[in-house]
Amino acid sequence: MPAAAGVGAIAELIAIEELAGVAVVRIQRPPANALDPALLAAGAEAVATLRARRPAAVVVTGSGQFFSGGVDLKLAPTLSEPEQREMVAGINRLFCDWYAIPHPVVAAINGHAVAGGLILALCADHRVGSSGARYGLTELRVGAPYPGAALAVIRAELEPRAIRGLVLGAELVGARDALRLGLVDEIAEPDEVLGEALAAARRLAALPPATYSTVKAQLRAPALEAMRAALEHDPLAQGWLTEEAGDAAAEVLRGDR
Repeated sequence: MPAAAGVGAIAELIAIEELAGVAVVRIQRPPANALDPALLAAGAEAVATLRARRPAAVVVTGSGQFFSGGVDLKLAPTLSEPEQREMVAGINRLFCDWYAIPHPVVAAINGHAVAGGLILALCADHRVGSSGARYGLTELRVGAPYPGAALAVIRAELEPRAIRGLVLGAELVGARDALRLGLVDEIAEPDEVLGEALAAARRLAALPPATYSTVKAQLRAPALEAMRAALEHDPLAQGWLTEEAGDAAAEVLRGDR
């Protein structure tokens, strides 16, 4: 695999390289690696590339101070109703695609992982968090209900009590609380996150690969069924953002919340 790969959307927004035999997927949309239609398309394209190449394992990481800050808060309130429907469909597709990858996937959470960015990390089989990062499911705070696939990942990966606090509280937590709540499986210093993630990926890659894919599919089948149903019909496609979204997003961007 070359040092950097991909065409179209991938080349600009997502880099795919090989490190120590592991495919490393790096999100690179500064400053917050926020999700917009182009990045959602690039994420889907990256999954197609990985499926074609069939690497032994995958590590997904961010760049700068963020793993991903979730949906672009400057963009979202400006979307028309058709654009909101497309955005919901793109979010559902992104999470469904990443959750269904048959290879071992490790999240190297290099920086802050917020809202949809944290949900993308939750799609991984193992998650290494940065000790200096903040984590949270803050959609409620910005007036954005959860697309079906996003909620399916949350329900599958987290305990009910943690979900209730994170989703309805909509607060950010530090690394220690992220570990306690199951958002991450281990914590590393910021400059050691990628190395620890690569080590975890190699450990998973050493397991029988065909059996790994089968067992992973078995384990995730109920969540994937719900996610694929959301791809076919998500009630949010009729109206994703609440009337409060514009003001709420503006307040978050100003730091008022």
